[in-house]
Amino acid sequence: MKVVVTGATGNAGTSVVQALASDGAVSDVVGCARRLPLHHIPGVRWAAVDIDPGGTDLVPLLAGADAVVHLAWKFQPTHDPVETWRTNVLGSIRVFEACARADVRALVHASSVGAYSPGPDDGRPVDEGWPTHGWPGAAYTREKAYLERYLDAFQLVHPQLRVVRMRPAFLFKESSASEQRRIFAGPLLPWRLIRPGLVPALPAVTGLRFQALHTDDAAEAYRAAVVRQVHGPFNLVADPVLDTAAVARLLHARTVPLPAGAARAALAAAWRMHLAPAAPGLLDAVLRLPLLDAGRARAELGWTATRTATEAIGEFLEGLRTGAGLDTPPLAGVR
Repeated sequence: MKVVVTGATGNAGTSVVQALASDGAVSDVVGCARRLPLHHIPGVRWAAVDIDPGGTDLVPLLAGADAVVHLAWKFQPTHDPVETWRTNVLGSIRVFEACARADVRALVHASSVGAYSPGPDDGRPVDEGWPTHGWPGAAYTREKAYLERYLDAFQLVHPQLRVVRMRPAFLFKESSASEQRRIFAGPLLPWRLIRPGLVPALPAVTGLRFQALHTDDAAEAYRAAVVRQVHGPFNLVADPVLDTAAVARLLHARTVPLPAGAARAALAAAWRMHLAPAAPGLLDAVLRLPLLDAGRARAELGWTATRTATEAIGEFLEGLRTGAGLDTPPLAGVR
């Protein structure tokens, strides 16, 4: 089985190509990215690919592939949503349509918890039937939701193509820490001080709770989706549900209550001054995300998380402290 993976040098991609290469049913793994890495993974060959409109002709690349795992995504620049739309939406559509033209048998698309509409008022976990209209105030959630609608129509036109939509919670691993710091926190985060005993307190934003998953566990679900004859959406999460207090306990820190409005105002000011890369609309979206139920993934993929959400966050915090990364352009560590 030949599998092509777009966005193969990032947080999810490096784990997914490694998981695929370890599966005896997969004979050829092609990792695609705009910039080739120095990082070597046995069984993976790299290809320089630009999915943007006017970029690489994708059909020859995908010819002969049994499956395509589409992970490529651009989080920045948040001050230029047209640029992220070109890559994330128009580029993704190019990948989808190239899969159809190249007669690829399976497409596994990286959707997200961010594709979901705001969660129910009672806070109960939702399954894959919950609406996927996103949150209109954030580019990330708009783009993820738009692609859900595009795939709805795409599947009707191409019923011969098996389409899987993965909707994971937030993904963390130690080697993703430097990349995620650059994408979401920027220069204001004193990363070398992120260690137990050195952080006196964390702001506890009112209403903030979230689910997390180790990236390697998510990669195992992607691998299973490639080799099993499954289709449709799958939620991917690990227990427990987290909040600021859970993170504070890992750092031996206390929490200081912070109203959501005040947190948003501070983030908005930092974003306007280009001090924080994360746009305030992203905080609005996170505060409204539903909690996810991963029962379908357990039943149909035979998948379960091997690490808790707390362990995934703990690894990530250690990576922040050490400036961890990998020898790929997105994951380059801090030296």
